[in-house]
Amino acid sequence: MIFTAKVVIKLRESILDPQGKTVENSLKSIGFSAILETRIGKYIELKIDAENEEDARILIENACVKLLANPVMENYSYSLEKSEKELV
Repeated sequence: MIFTAKVVIKLRESILDPQGKTVENSLKSIGFSAILETRIGKYIELKIDAENEEDARILIENACVKLLANPVMENYSYSLEKSEKELV
């Protein structure tokens, strides 16, 4: 089965986000004063070939912990869907 995983990685709240702060300040300088806080993260979409959903989740967890996210500084979450079309 083919699954689509959508992974969102964000800096932990306790970690300073200078990129987010720069974007926030820029938005405020062009009139978006109602925006109170901006944090920048990563979005990653993966196609996974796995026997079942449990195997796909194990694979995603391992990929996040070993490469995609830095567990010291970042949190991650993901959603997993069975793909409608098989890859050719």
